[in-house]
Amino acid sequence: MLFAVFTLIALLCSFVEAKQKDFYTFKAVNSRGRLISLEKYRGSVSLVVNVASECGFTEQHYTDLQQLQRDFGPYHFNVLGFPCNQFGQQEPGSDKEIDSFVRRVYGVSFPLFSKIAVVGSGANNAYKYLIESSGKEPDWNFWKYLVDVNGKVVNAWGPTTSVKEIRPLISDMVRQIILKKKDEL
Repeated sequence: MLFAVFTLIALLCSFVEAKQKDFYTFKAVNSRGRLISLEKYRGSVSLVVNVASECGFTEQHYTDLQQLQRDFGPYHFNVLGFPCNQFGQQEPGSDKEIDSFVRRVYGVSFPLFSKIAVVGSGANNAYKYLIESSGKEPDWNFWKYLVDVNGKVVNAWGPTTSVKEIRPLISDMVRQIILKKKDEL
């Protein structure tokens, strides 16, 4: 009897741990200071990116990220931007300054979060999950993590991989969501 109870407890613990192990179970503060549950993005594809305003990759990435958001979002897809100042000190502004700059200069409409650390001991927990799941750790700005509808990491790319190169994969994933919803009607 005691063995059965321990087995049941172990099973429940592993179920709870499995439930907690996906990207959408985390929370993050947005650029306006509000705590947001990433759960709100479950059921859509997300491209999670550590962004920077003063990087050589800034203009092309922000332009292409915004185009993705415009073309596929916000119901089936979202770019989730996480400003980070860890690489070359290329994101020096405050959350308010960053938000204002990218909306004014690049017309950003995708969700932008508060500035965070993405690597090291002070790394944001959602990023720790992305790194652990993908086995790929950012070493510069504009690392891109593709997260599926269930919060699992599909793949990750560094800044030298353009957003346009990833677009066909995102398009296929969004198409699958739409087809599944259509079949359910």
